[in-house]
Amino acid sequence: MEEQTNQQFNQPEKSNEPVQPLSDDAKENKVLAIIAYLGILCLIPLLLKKDSPFAQFHGKQGLVLLLAWIVASVVMIVPILGWLVGAVAHLACLVLMIVGIVHAVKGEAIELPWIGKYVKSLNL
Repeated sequence: MEEQTNQQFNQPEKSNEPVQPLSDDAKENKVLAIIAYLGILCLIPLLLKKDSPFAQFHGKQGLVLLLAWIVASVVMIVPILGWLVGAVAHLACLVLMIVGIVHAVKGEAIELPWIGKYVKSLNL
């Protein structure tokens, strides 16, 4: 899926290849893709740009990331062990959010670790 997605948006498959120009879809919807990783704002690209595969891809990743963040918050209700697990999960979500934003800025559609398999099964 990653190779197919990268080809769809004119991105190189390997890091040693020259960078291809961004597709028109990625250029036009880069801001919405960035917004997709900012909590509940992930709904904006999902609702406004149904015709953009780039915005939809990042919107779905942002939605799954938001759900993971909510689950981590619920886990933190449990004293001691929940606090530790929840804190680690929140930190992981923050790192994934930053990675997602960096990929969106570059115009790439690369699946985030750990949540990518859930994004594939999400049909909106």
